[in-house]
Amino acid sequence: MADLICRLYERDFSVEAAEARLKEEGITFKRAHPVDKARILNFVGETFSDGWRNECEHSFSHPFPTCYIAVKEKTVIGFACFEATGRGFFGPIGIAPEFRRKRIGDTLTRLCLNSMKEMGYAYAIIGWASTGARPFYTDGFGAVEIPGSEPRNSIYRNLINVD
Repeated sequence: MADLICRLYERDFSVEAAEARLKEEGITFKRAHPVDKARILNFVGETFSDGWRNECEHSFSHPFPTCYIAVKEKTVIGFACFEATGRGFFGPIGIAPEFRRKRIGDTLTRLCLNSMKEMGYAYAIIGWASTGARPFYTDGFGAVEIPGSEPRNSIYRNLINVD
């Protein structure tokens, strides 16, 4: 796994059409609110991992949470964060298994990248992109691999479980 980099300037990350289509299915998107923190963190921890839960929790340490969520019937079904792993980083992102392949992840990613662009970032670093996730970022967002950014040479090198 290596980090990817995505150019934000001169790119359109509009979400209106996707949001409208998904709203017809009862799926809405919103920026995370501190009052919902426990619900969001429970979803992330139960559905994914403690590591992602910890990163998502850090997204609530900013004046405005750097996390977006997808909701259906008052239940969190997906999340995406930025500025959680480190400055300029996008991720983690996760969608409940039964809601995958509906372009929810695409919409959450676009919301985050738009926010990063509005903050003045020219690039977003997509940390530790797995082999399976790479086409999502390379094909959908024009991301490219950062040479030499394997976990042992990256921001992740100080994690307890990285060799």
